[in-house]
Amino acid sequence: MLSTGQLLGAVCTVALISFVASEARKRVKSFDDFATGGGSLGAIYVAGTILGTIVGGAATIGAAQLAFRYGLAGWWFSLGSCFALVFLGLVLSDKLRGAGVKTIPQFLVNTYGDRVGPWSWLFTSLGLLLNIIGQVLAATSLLSTVFGVKPVVAALVTFLAMMLYVIYGGVWSTGSVGVAKTLLVLGSMLVVGFVADRLAGGVSNIARALPRYPYFSLFGRGLWTDLAAGFSLLVGVASTQTYLQALFSGKDLRAAKHGALLAAAITPVAGLPGVYVGMHMKVTQPGISAASALPLFVTQYLHPVLAGIVLATLFISVIGTAAGLSLGVGVMFGQDIFKKRLRPAATDRQVLVASRLAIAVVGGAALIIALAGLDSLILKWSFLSMGLRGSTVFFPLLGAVFFKRYVSRRAGLLAIVAAPLLSLAWGAVFPEGIDPLYIGLLTSLVCLWAGSVVMPDRPRQAQHTSQPTT
Repeated sequence: MLSTGQLLGAVCTVALISFVASEARKRVKSFDDFATGGGSLGAIYVAGTILGTIVGGAATIGAAQLAFRYGLAGWWFSLGSCFALVFLGLVLSDKLRGAGVKTIPQFLVNTYGDRVGPWSWLFTSLGLLLNIIGQVLAATSLLSTVFGVKPVVAALVTFLAMMLYVIYGGVWSTGSVGVAKTLLVLGSMLVVGFVADRLAGGVSNIARALPRYPYFSLFGRGLWTDLAAGFSLLVGVASTQTYLQALFSGKDLRAAKHGALLAAAITPVAGLPGVYVGMHMKVTQPGISAASALPLFVTQYLHPVLAGIVLATLFISVIGTAAGLSLGVGVMFGQDIFKKRLRPAATDRQVLVASRLAIAVVGGAALIIALAGLDSLILKWSFLSMGLRGSTVFFPLLGAVFFKRYVSRRAGLLAIVAAPLLSLAWGAVFPEGIDPLYIGLLTSLVCLWAGSVVMPDRPRQAQHTSQPTT
């Protein structure tokens, strides 16, 4: 249980974030406000929206858990996120914003036709769900470790907090709270890293206590496994509604691009201290549960008030990530399924309600699945999520951006349907084989390239009217 000092720090932190979130809620008057903030966010808010989602349980608690088992390989989530956000800001931001859309399915429909809309929504939403499961697991581990409550209770509390966070405030919550959360997470993790270094007596002491491999290799789980993890972040982030939504929310291209690059600079810094803590706890307390490495370190070694602040920050970071991912699912459902296909005449208010209901449904599904897999690796879910999203969207998205004249509609549909299905099937049949990400991306590329050659779109024939001769 928390001490008085820890409780005081936690309550103050939660009160601060709750105030910011309540102010964000006042700004939501329409679906456009909910989805993109009316396209009025500056670079700081764009970065906050991205960081508020990407720096969560996977980058903190999950990184420490993986580092406890494998060492530096726990840093891949943050490194891959950094590379992905640079790619998003420098390569894709101007092309995506110029399309004048709010969602990934909308962008793909512009090139490949209406039939790709439901399929791209289905598989990208499934990918987001996998990542949300990882966040629920992280928050459950945190609450169970700190309060000693049963995992079921901890998971329910996580679900309720996630729903309250995003359902009312939408992107304003993920942006406003994201800025505040980023400052808290970055400050907290730097303090945690400093304390861990002081207690360990420097990296050299940890190096003497742990074997060089796997703990001091970025490829401690195997070259292809960890390369796939990093690559899954690159293709996954570039294929994720939440992060593209942040670009659409910028008031102009400059704000969108600078926001993405600012987020890219912060993610590796925020992730490394968790890796350090995981390795330190492996040396000092090798018998603990790997998932509890960071929460236990905070409660045991930090000043009580500071520990309360850090614990509350970690919980909020996890909730913020889960909420931001849920927001992506909700916005896509409201815009691409409910408004476009189920209720074309729906009012703005009805689309907003449908989006909020979709958020609640995906949150409930994540809760149920997380309770069935409490002992699984948090980062495993995140890497699977990125891989599925990337298999579905990455190459079709690049085709629509850079090769629109050459890709065909039928090839795009084939790639968007076949690649994620084969990726899922491969992972189920060969769980220890080649990473499903490679299978999915290869399938997507082959379908898109070969399909465009074999099944090109029919060129529109000019209509000629014959004039009678006189």
